[in-house]
Amino acid sequence: MEKFLEGLTNAEKSIKTADHMVYVTFPLIKDKRLLLKILNEIKNSIIYCIGSILQYEYLYKKITLYKDPRSNFRTFTEKCAFKYEVSKEDILLIEELFDFIEKHNESPFEFVKGDKVVILSNSLKPKTLTLEKVKEFLILAKNLIRKANQKFKRNF
Repeated sequence: MEKFLEGLTNAEKSIKTADHMVYVTFPLIKDKRLLLKILNEIKNSIIYCIGSILQYEYLYKKITLYKDPRSNFRTFTEKCAFKYEVSKEDILLIEELFDFIEKHNESPFEFVKGDKVVILSNSLKPKTLTLEKVKEFLILAKNLIRKANQKFKRNF
């Protein structure tokens, strides 16, 4: 199977897992820390999808791929996003998602306050995560996968 199709399949699996966790598991468990796990699944899905798009474009010699993920993301935003109808707002939301994950990984301290998960950075600057924000990221990821699927189907 082509590498880009494999990436898209992985993205779909991750997004189904995240969707199930948001709409089935989270309402049952009601543990706010689960939001961080869901966020990680959504991030994986977006990374797989962007990787799939980059592989597809590389296959047809439209772009150059790099070993550095940040360079590849820049290539996606500059050369591929408009072809897949990914708006500037969507790109900003993807960057915000990546920032949440980065802050979570670097965070020395996280806690639950009400219906939010608060992530403190090394400088003790708080970043809050809510279920609504997670759902916004989930919708973004689903739309990105849908757009990639449509583009791939049109060309096959």
